[in-house]
Amino acid sequence: MLPAMQTTTLHANSLSAPNRDPVWWGRVFWMLAAAAILWPLLVATEFRPWLLLDADNLKPTLNFLKDMVPPKTEVSFLRMVVAETWRTVAIATAGLAMAWLIAVPIALLSLRSLSISALAGRMDTLPFVLRQFVRIVAIVLRSVPELIWALVFVRVVGLGPTAGVLAIALTYGGMLGKVYADIIESGDGHVTQNLLRNGAGRLQSLFYGALPQNAAELASYTVYRWECAIRSSAVLGFVGAGGLGQQLDSSMKMFSGGEVSTMLLVFVALVWLADKFSAWLRSVLA
Repeated sequence: MLPAMQTTTLHANSLSAPNRDPVWWGRVFWMLAAAAILWPLLVATEFRPWLLLDADNLKPTLNFLKDMVPPKTEVSFLRMVVAETWRTVAIATAGLAMAWLIAVPIALLSLRSLSISALAGRMDTLPFVLRQFVRIVAIVLRSVPELIWALVFVRVVGLGPTAGVLAIALTYGGMLGKVYADIIESGDGHVTQNLLRNGAGRLQSLFYGALPQNAAELASYTVYRWECAIRSSAVLGFVGAGGLGQQLDSSMKMFSGGEVSTMLLVFVALVWLADKFSAWLRSVLA
């Protein structure tokens, strides 16, 4: 008897259920709205991917891709690649280390959760002004692309890795400082605030309250930025900032597909190693 009643109930529910998705019109509206916004953007950027299939463009592209196989593996060339790869990693690491020295003060000075005056609900005038000034500095630093900084420093200090290191340091200093502050602010601030209310200093509250619960995310983002710095150092090489990117620029200008292929494979290996290191670091700090 009970199964029959359940069957009747399910049949009745199926008859009363709507035949159309209740949010179907909403999805259609937002899809049309997205298309209406995206189309003028595509027109403004002259986005015409079908030009890639044009015969005049397709033939040289295919010829260059054909020249990339097989990669160049001559011993003298590989020695040069290893040396320039080491220089590229050194540029990225030194630049990120300098960026970290810039980012930590920016993050600490812009944190509201470490402000003692904010515990009462409203931050005092001087800390508030200082916090806004530091945030503006971070905005300025990260608003200028590292490529622009590199062009400036190439004129100041000349061609070479120094320009790349300084360019990465300034841009990534603003990025890291902003994201560090956001990560800590988005975490659970009760422990930090309780430490401050019970007489702990700002650094004590930071090391015993904010950092333990956000260490894995902070470390993972730092390694990710190091991975981005490696890619950036390659791009900076195109403007004379040294490293593997400068050799890649020379090989592309000479249409040496095999050399380009080898150097691209090296970049893939570097990003893969950075990803593995990031996963290991998160497992250690979790």
